[in-house]
Amino acid sequence: MVSFKDKLKKVKAFVFDVDGVWTNGYIYVDALGQQMRSTNVKDGYAVHYAAKLGYPIAIITGGKCKSIIKRFNDLGVTDVYLEASDKTVCFAEFLKKYDLKAKDILYMGDDIPDYPVMKKCGLKVCPSDAAHEILELADYISGFKGGEGCVRDIVEQTLRAQDNWFKQEGFVW
Repeated sequence: MVSFKDKLKKVKAFVFDVDGVWTNGYIYVDALGQQMRSTNVKDGYAVHYAAKLGYPIAIITGGKCKSIIKRFNDLGVTDVYLEASDKTVCFAEFLKKYDLKAKDILYMGDDIPDYPVMKKCGLKVCPSDAAHEILELADYISGFKGGEGCVRDIVEQTLRAQDNWFKQEGFVW
């Protein structure tokens, strides 16, 4: 059996859910009905750094708020799939676009809609407050909850395992 640390060394790309992974699961709605989410700045930095290093990164979410696109584009993530009713379809598009295999992907999800695509990935990870079924499936459970640093945790561990963390490229935004 391949260890978690060995799997980190083989990751070529990252795929993330949004609500419950990047956020604490709360969606705020203003007086006009616009949805707002709060994300962790350190999660954002880690993903920005990985994108700068050339890792393909995708966001696959059932959410439909266009502000999600803006947030992730600002971090260097150009593959943002909204309103993904079947996340495996978006996942297949992402793999094809970058000529990747499912075994090359680290996927972080937290709830039932993530289950089918996580089953396909090389490395399945989740925040500590993920749904029971996801916790059972995961190769790694972050010590952090969704929206509280779980993304930074796994991206940093991956880049460290590949000797890509704390390099000169990271010293400038």
